[in-house]
Amino acid sequence: MDLELRGKKVLITGASKGLGLACAHGFASEGAIVHLAARNESALKSAAEAIRKQYKTEVFIHAVDLSKTENVVALGKTCADVDILINNAGAIPGGDLLDITDERWRQAWDLKVFGFINLTRELYKAMRERKSGVIVNIIGVAGERHRANYITGTTGNAGLMAFTRALGSESVDHGIRVVGINPGRIETERQVGHFKEQALKAFGDESRWPELQAKVVASLPFGRAGRPAEVSDLATFLASNRASYISGTVVTIDAGSSLRPRV
Repeated sequence: MDLELRGKKVLITGASKGLGLACAHGFASEGAIVHLAARNESALKSAAEAIRKQYKTEVFIHAVDLSKTENVVALGKTCADVDILINNAGAIPGGDLLDITDERWRQAWDLKVFGFINLTRELYKAMRERKSGVIVNIIGVAGERHRANYITGTTGNAGLMAFTRALGSESVDHGIRVVGINPGRIETERQVGHFKEQALKAFGDESRWPELQAKVVASLPFGRAGRPAEVSDLATFLASNRASYISGTVVTIDAGSSLRPRV
């Protein structure tokens, strides 16, 4: 299926690894021009080189800390002409209410919650002037399956889900679609980080994280975690004209595991 993305300009945040990098490959494979934003410049350069070589498309990199509003504004101006924004940057730490300090909570939200909102605001202005554009927010299933031991993330994700639905219900009046994706357990470096945090808390030894991972994976549908490419495939579809009547919607990709009763 041709998703009609050839020549479209796409800005992807958190694009140096994980789901962001998977999305970069997904859009590039469809012939899109990709802008990759993340903090790690060397990782961005490596990713851009690999994508150019494999897909023969244009790739631009932006090494930037999106937890700082002034950097978000600058990136928004640099990339004002993009057709599609993929908000993905930000890994919120695990922990319950007593674990997470005020400073740590604010740092996490500055990058993910306010990072998504502020960059959307900057590009939304330009999209409204053109009366076209798509914004895809990659959020996280904890926003709908609330977890006290991931209090900062579950609260932030729930807020971003509401943000996506509210804006996406009105944005269509200006020719813009806003949609969200809630990934569940996906095979990324971030998931390993979560398992290490849990192992440190449970055993006092983060090196025992594979024990926790094996237990969780065995309980998942199909006996496996999701693959980054599966999230990327969904993102490219939702951003394409094939999904032109979808806005204000958040799609969960977790093989139904969040619908299962807790045990």
